[in-house]
Amino acid sequence: MNITEVKVFPATEGKLKGYATMVFDECFIVRDMKIIKSDKGYFVSMPSRRKKDGSFKDIVHPLNAETRQMIEDRVIEEYKKVVPEDE
Repeated sequence: MNITEVKVFPATEGKLKGYATMVFDECFIVRDMKIIKSDKGYFVSMPSRRKKDGSFKDIVHPLNAETRQMIEDRVIEEYKKVVPEDE
């Protein structure tokens, strides 16, 4: 599986620093990933929906740590190109 495109859309809503859209193998797209800045650095939150009980459940997500890291690295790399200076 290859990441063939990443688009970042900056935002300034507290810890939320942006949204990302990612295309895999030029045939599958994931939208609305959130780029969050925490005390430990940046991380990527997968698209999710609020359940009836008020909790959230990811709509899509990687099935292993290696894939999650690959996605997070690419999104954060692209974010830093779009927003080169830390806020």
